[in-house]
Amino acid sequence: MAFWQQLVRGLWLGGSLLASAGPVAAQLRPNPLRQVLRRDTAGLGRVLAHPGAYRLQILYTQIRRDADGTPHFRRYGYRVQPRQYFYPASTVKLAAAALALEKLRRLAAEHPGLGPETVMLTDSAFAGQTRVRRDSSSANGRPTLANYVRKALLVSDNDAFNRLYEFVGPAELNAGLARLGLRHSRLLHRLSVGDKEPGSRHTNPVAFYVDTAATQLLYRQPAGFYEGAWPALHLRGEGIGQGYVQGAQVVPGPMDFSQKNAFSLPDLQRLLQLVLFPESVPPAQRLRLAPADYALLRQALSQLPRESVSPRYDPAHFPDTYAKFLLGGGGIAPLPPGVRVSNKIGQAYGFLIDNAYVQDEAHGVEFLLSAVLYVNADGIVNDDKYEYDTIGFPFLRDLGRRVYEAELRRKR
Repeated sequence: MAFWQQLVRGLWLGGSLLASAGPVAAQLRPNPLRQVLRRDTAGLGRVLAHPGAYRLQILYTQIRRDADGTPHFRRYGYRVQPRQYFYPASTVKLAAAALALEKLRRLAAEHPGLGPETVMLTDSAFAGQTRVRRDSSSANGRPTLANYVRKALLVSDNDAFNRLYEFVGPAELNAGLARLGLRHSRLLHRLSVGDKEPGSRHTNPVAFYVDTAATQLLYRQPAGFYEGAWPALHLRGEGIGQGYVQGAQVVPGPMDFSQKNAFSLPDLQRLLQLVLFPESVPPAQRLRLAPADYALLRQALSQLPRESVSPRYDPAHFPDTYAKFLLGGGGIAPLPPGVRVSNKIGQAYGFLIDNAYVQDEAHGVEFLLSAVLYVNADGIVNDDKYEYDTIGFPFLRDLGRRVYEAELRRKR
């Protein structure tokens, strides 16, 4: 049985998921993640004293290279529960970016000249939809799919994700997730625009043009409507909080997230592995991308905002670790010297998530680390009163650093 199937079915020992060739090996191999957590009783202790209250889940994957340089993965978890719901927030943008590039690559076979840098204009055809004809952040002032990918991954731009969602459409997005083996995930709506039924089922018309003047049409995609059933994931805990803000009122009782996006922590890490290590999964479950598509995704995942030429970002507003929660704490601290992080973060409704690949080439260190926690002491959802700065960011910063330090000590 493949590891990811084992992960979904749940191979547990002492409340912690252990990666292995089988149950016997799992009992013999110590869990280094638990050793890291036990080692730091100060920085991590506040959250670890009440992991259930913080809905904490951590998935850590050691990477070992053999003599040929082929990576091998060994995974360890802490409270990993694929069916336990958490709101994935902006972490879903990596899936939209990858599947948008995949769709564009498929269309390019029928429409030569179509590519990520082709001018892409979005129109509107349903209530609440908006048009996009200009993009001041792009080199030529016009929107392109490549620029949407960069913005969505570099600084977690919500509008960029929405344009990718509209281009691919919910039917193809969810079919793509299923084909990639992401069995506990769904994409049902745009972000930060109050998207819900029926608007979430309607997608905008999109047109691609050869020239920046948008006079030579290359491909036109009409407005779409998805009439099928949403994925049935059978998740637990989709009611969050003791109350939630709606308009000017606090409504008592949990907020219902059953019609919102979902992604399990194992699925998030698998997606990152699909982008960074495609050869490590069976061909049928790989993204259908060209080398240039992978290069675009990898660059956008790893770049610091100040390193981006187009779009450009002011370091005063977007510090190096603005979108690096693990090790960087979302701008709290710089990354350790020589460390590069390829990741996608999420932050909303009290949930903080980071899904990261950490590499220190000089010391031979590389690993995958994904974590989610929930910081909402008053239990009221959507009131913008969350302990991100006091608890969430410091915990993720310290967690990343402790695992990195353990990797430095690990014999290879």
